[in-house]
Amino acid sequence: MFRTLPVRVIFLCICVSVTAFRLVDEAFVNTLIEKLKAYNGQYPREKVYLQTDRDVYVPGETIWLKGYLFDGILHNVDSVSRVLYVDLIDARKSEVVQQIKLKATQGQAPGQLALPDSLPTGTYLLHAYTSWMRNFPEAYYFSKTLTLIRSDNKPTANATPPNLKPDVQFLPEGGNLVLGLSGRVAFKAVSTTGKGLDVEGFVLNTAKDTVMGFSSLHRGMGNFALQPEPNQTYTAFVRLTGDPAKTYYPYPLPAVQPVGFVMTVDNLSNPNVVKVFVQHNKPAPADAAAGRITLVAQTRGVVVHAAEGPLSRKSLLIQIPRDKLPDGITQLTLFDEKNTPVSERLIFIDRRDRLRVALTPAKATVRPREAIEVDVTVTDPEGKPAQATLSLAATDLNMAPTMASHPASIVSHLLLTSDLVGTVEEPGLYTDDANSDRAMQADQLMMTQGWRRFTWTDVLAGTIPPIRYPLEEGITLTGQISRANSKPAEKANLMFMLAKKDSTREVLMGQADEKGRFVTGDLDLYDSTGVFIQALGERGNNRGYLITLDQVLKPTVRVTRVPYNPFLLGPEAIEEFLKRTNEYLEIERQIRRNKEVLLEAVTVKAKREKPDSRRMLYSTPDRTVKFDDMNRSGALTFLDVVRSRVPGVQVTGSGFDARVQIRGAVNMGGPIEPAFFLDGMPISKDAVINIPVSDIEAVDVLTGGGATIMAGSNGAGGVINVLTRRGSPDYDYSQTPTPGTLATRLMGYTPVREFYAPRYDKAAGPRSAVDGPARPDFRATLHWAPMVKTGPDGKVRVTFYASDAKTKLRLVAEGTTLSGKVGTSKAEVGVE
Repeated sequence: MFRTLPVRVIFLCICVSVTAFRLVDEAFVNTLIEKLKAYNGQYPREKVYLQTDRDVYVPGETIWLKGYLFDGILHNVDSVSRVLYVDLIDARKSEVVQQIKLKATQGQAPGQLALPDSLPTGTYLLHAYTSWMRNFPEAYYFSKTLTLIRSDNKPTANATPPNLKPDVQFLPEGGNLVLGLSGRVAFKAVSTTGKGLDVEGFVLNTAKDTVMGFSSLHRGMGNFALQPEPNQTYTAFVRLTGDPAKTYYPYPLPAVQPVGFVMTVDNLSNPNVVKVFVQHNKPAPADAAAGRITLVAQTRGVVVHAAEGPLSRKSLLIQIPRDKLPDGITQLTLFDEKNTPVSERLIFIDRRDRLRVALTPAKATVRPREAIEVDVTVTDPEGKPAQATLSLAATDLNMAPTMASHPASIVSHLLLTSDLVGTVEEPGLYTDDANSDRAMQADQLMMTQGWRRFTWTDVLAGTIPPIRYPLEEGITLTGQISRANSKPAEKANLMFMLAKKDSTREVLMGQADEKGRFVTGDLDLYDSTGVFIQALGERGNNRGYLITLDQVLKPTVRVTRVPYNPFLLGPEAIEEFLKRTNEYLEIERQIRRNKEVLLEAVTVKAKREKPDSRRMLYSTPDRTVKFDDMNRSGALTFLDVVRSRVPGVQVTGSGFDARVQIRGAVNMGGPIEPAFFLDGMPISKDAVINIPVSDIEAVDVLTGGGATIMAGSNGAGGVINVLTRRGSPDYDYSQTPTPGTLATRLMGYTPVREFYAPRYDKAAGPRSAVDGPARPDFRATLHWAPMVKTGPDGKVRVTFYASDAKTKLRLVAEGTTLSGKVGTSKAEVGVE
């Protein structure tokens, strides 16, 4: 009989009730806890979920989306990472065709992705992740399958050809088949696209005797009992259920181990406990009290239960109280007498510890273009009002078909699929309250789907993979600086100049580490930003440096299998979808063209000169030296050009040791050097003197009041403002960069656009619009609201308008509280 072990220290203050046990076992369990704590502390996880307005688009449309970021252990809202990357990937080419960055605030990142007109018909993936998540395999990224359809290249339905050999895996429960011990063998059959296939079959032994028959229970998954006998090997023969040809395919079962453990888990029969049955055939220890085996249950890296029993018993029963197991996937691991993991099993716990979200339309049916009012009510698991932020999409069921009958939700992703390897078909099925078979189906999934959070060998060995990508609290620039001989330029000084879209400039200074790596972060950049990086070598020796910026490297992806993408539209529905969507896209294009024509008709009588943001504080300098090829000739630094060309400015010395003084700039301590600026931003003389003269457009000199306005008390010696060609609003960043520099353009955050939908008079007929001339309205997405916030009473009302289509509208709301409680809900409204 197993007995509960005391767990004294639980990471993140999760406590487990305990009873006394032997010190050696207590030490082992506490060692596991401490190692898990260290592993999670040094290698914490993040989770991302992405809601989109729909699953099917036409090139040229906009994907409206909302990202949610969570801590990977307790599922609290992640407020550390503030940059969410979203990649649009062509699944067949394994190619990123578009990337955007969304700004996350308190774990929420609304935005949109405009689809280029040139994209071909096909299956696409949306990958969403943070910089920190790039330290982990891509399996940790959020992934969503989308379909794009073009009028000139319509898709065909995915179909499994008859008599196609299924891909079948056989997985002994707990890990191994062991001689003489009865256990269960789970199996999963899928097509070449990953779709689960219903199969049936039988198992033969070496003598070709039938041992048992079997058939799948759920989406190609099932299990059967097997007790291996001596001198026998086993082969399963499988066929597709209903195959008229009755073609069977052979599959060898895993090899039988002569000695070992078998673990069988019952997570279905008892509402209060999970039963774990352990058998083994190892020799009894000489000292019956010496050999102990240990069962550890952990959820997302937190040990929630531990028990131990004597090795002298050949079979044992452990009962785990359900009230100790939080929602989500729990990993059960059996350790032998040497504290080596020998058997594992996953179980799914669903205590419904989540938000209750209700969408209540004021009217079940409305007329075309009539206002639709929807009351949103959110309560916590105890039924109390909850303040939450949700994203809500309203789409035309005919125009915006889903690619799955039970698609992923924020609940199914957070609790289930984010902790599993591989694709889970119809993930929403396992958390749908209306599905009475969800517990059995989830148990089949747990027996056949792999765990991906960590392995005990890494935890026990203290193996922490190298951390390459930082946590981002803003846009971050990272890269490498090397010498001409390809060796890292250790401790090299760097200057970063950022030319923002609003014409403002920002100058930053930094230094590479001993490996030549550099990072500058917490930047608040939007849209396209010009980036100029200058290596500031000693005494101007910077031209042998090579600067590489990670952000300009195209992301790489590896899609091993084009994901199963069920297409639920028939040919007629596809034609209607394309017709209506393209009509609305053409209306939007015509509106843009009309605006362009109106703009072209405006007569411009005078050109207003664009102000130079680099001179924003003074507009007109006291003196200016414009740089050209003639005066740059032979100059090592900008001071060589300024020398003798500006009255009142004295330059002494030469090269990088030159000194400068503006006439009259003295105090009791002697001459005062001026304050230096680069494109209107303060900078040290040592930094600015390294700027190649070929990159300088002009130098402004300020004295008196202008210098005081520019530099305050630091302007007592005057001001010298160096204006670079790259800092000019008109600079072309495609020009060849000077050696030792890097000039490029990067995308910052994608500005969040407001979803536009026409507003119609509540009492109007189907063709009288208040906001302009009547035009056809057959939008696929009627409303998108990414930041719907409930009040202290847990309620909020959302209002939008129906289109011209007589159809059914699907409403989907998903969201979270600040404490990480999530919820989702659906509703429908008829338009007649």
